[in-house]
Amino acid sequence: MRTPDEDGLFGPGSVTWRIMARPEIFVGGFRAAYLQALHPRVMRGTWQHTAFADRDQAWGRFLRTAEFVRVRTYGSLAEVERAGRRVRKIHASLTGVDSDGTRFRLDEPELLLWVHCAEVSSYLDVARRGGMPLSVADADAFVAEQQRAAAVVGLDPAQVPGCAADLEAHITAMRPRLRVTPEARQAMLRSVNVRVPAAQLPLKLAVPSIGALAFASLPRWARRMYGTPGAVVTDLAATAALRAFHEGVARLPGGLLRAAA
Repeated sequence: MRTPDEDGLFGPGSVTWRIMARPEIFVGGFRAAYLQALHPRVMRGTWQHTAFADRDQAWGRFLRTAEFVRVRTYGSLAEVERAGRRVRKIHASLTGVDSDGTRFRLDEPELLLWVHCAEVSSYLDVARRGGMPLSVADADAFVAEQQRAAAVVGLDPAQVPGCAADLEAHITAMRPRLRVTPEARQAMLRSVNVRVPAAQLPLKLAVPSIGALAFASLPRWARRMYGTPGAVVTDLAATAALRAFHEGVARLPGGLLRAAA
């Protein structure tokens, strides 16, 4: 029998465990990155202080991020605390430089909150469009549960959206502050042409398609910021593709994706 500590932040009865077990969450991770990159300081801070700008190291960074999300979601309380302490320490030690020369901290609450909201919104969106039956209460529960995840990176849960309506309201309120920087354009292009180890070659073949689907699933206003049409037909096609992605991956032999990753 699992103990409360082993169940971690959420546990088997949570909406979070249900959503994060969906195969299309992999697409949601890419979608979140594209949305997060629209905040100039988030993108510049990422570009200046991680291996993302180096094609030879970008895949390793992606896997480390994915592992952090896995531990935060399914790890024991002790594992989550260790991972969170490490991330908070790294963020607290780093500063970025804006286009006008202004220096800023990477752990500024506005930046951490935007990253959080873009991630949670992306997971919720792709799960719904992938065919997961989610009621309004389910969506609100997921957003509320993710306040615990926000605390792991140093945010005050009381300042983090606690329901789906508040989450979307925050994203809408942030839109005037968002734009595409040169770094964001480069990151988007490089995200579909990463260098991966030979043992993970199947993923290299899949990443361009996953990245394209993630981009297509962005809100219309976000796609327009990147300079592409925000057509309704793209939304419909992305939703159909997410449903097909879920159905296709669900039929794969158990553990195949985990082995590839």
